[in-house]
Amino acid sequence: MSKLYNLFLKRWMDIGLAVIAIILLAPVFVLVAISIKLDSKGPVLFKQQRVGAENTFFTIFKFRTMYVETPKDMPTHLLHSPDAYITKVGQFLRKTSLDELPQLFNILAGSMSLIGPRPALHNQTDLIEKRNAVGASVLKPGLSGLAQVMGRDTLSIEEKAKLDGLYSRKLSFCMDMRLIFSTIRKVVQREGVQEGAN
Repeated sequence: MSKLYNLFLKRWMDIGLAVIAIILLAPVFVLVAISIKLDSKGPVLFKQQRVGAENTFFTIFKFRTMYVETPKDMPTHLLHSPDAYITKVGQFLRKTSLDELPQLFNILAGSMSLIGPRPALHNQTDLIEKRNAVGASVLKPGLSGLAQVMGRDTLSIEEKAKLDGLYSRKLSFCMDMRLIFSTIRKVVQREGVQEGAN
């Protein structure tokens, strides 16, 4: 059942829930876009190359939370004084995880899933190698995942990769549903968010 779910049912669940979320959250998309434009110069969306399933690359979409002068393709926690690069609206978006909402369109396009390992930057070789070792690299990256629910930014790279590997072995419809509801609860409670982390 888990193999059938991963090959077929998971994709249809992703599409259905992503469409519902986009429709329900359409007013939020508009309000966030207006707030970003009023707060600082630059585009509403932030686009970046990330590592997808089987270590292929795709373009991820986020609401822009940083100034356009911010160095590209660098994990936020590696920036010198990362808070200085984050806009006022961006601080709120990151704390509430609203900056991740445009990834619903990545899910519709098929480059991401609702649940899976969070997509790594191409230069996060340590995380990529550890995911390869535990068999997690075969999965599509997720809007949320087991590592997000279990600690998010507070986890080490080793802990994240270990949890990603566990998810790849235990993948099922029931597990995804539990993680979706756990993600909603943690976002509302703002658990696991550590500013300056990617």
